[in-house]
Amino acid sequence: MLTAKGEEIDRVLGLELGADDYIVKPFSPREVIARIKAVLRRLGEARQENRSVLRFTGLEINLDNYQVKVGGENIPFTPKEVEILHLLASHPGQVMDREQILSQVWGYDYFGDTRTVDTHIKRIRQKITLPDAAWGLITVYGVGYKFEVFH
Repeated sequence: MLTAKGEEIDRVLGLELGADDYIVKPFSPREVIARIKAVLRRLGEARQENRSVLRFTGLEINLDNYQVKVGGENIPFTPKEVEILHLLASHPGQVMDREQILSQVWGYDYFGDTRTVDTHIKRIRQKITLPDAAWGLITVYGVGYKFEVFH
């Protein structure tokens, strides 16, 4: 937040409402840039922590080396398939629509058809088939897809 309100209660309220930082006028442009860089550095570190190995019973998704193991066996996946599976599995139970998947996996500049997600999901499902699996890729009709862990 960049504001003229410098009282402690204003700063505390701004941070509690979700601001990453609170800068009071007058400010130094160099300080603002340094603070922005610090936030971006923290964001980058958080993303690196997210690039990890996800493990579920009979399934291992390693985004660091782009390997997927099903039942302990390495299964060949394309990089996009690994990224989609990792994205969904890193948010179990959360429904993501095609646009969200496209923007997170392909990036905001992707101009292709959103149905490419459907094709990739179909291929992923064929590759991760495991009898009695305690997890699965679920279609939420009219919305998108989610990775679900069954109890």
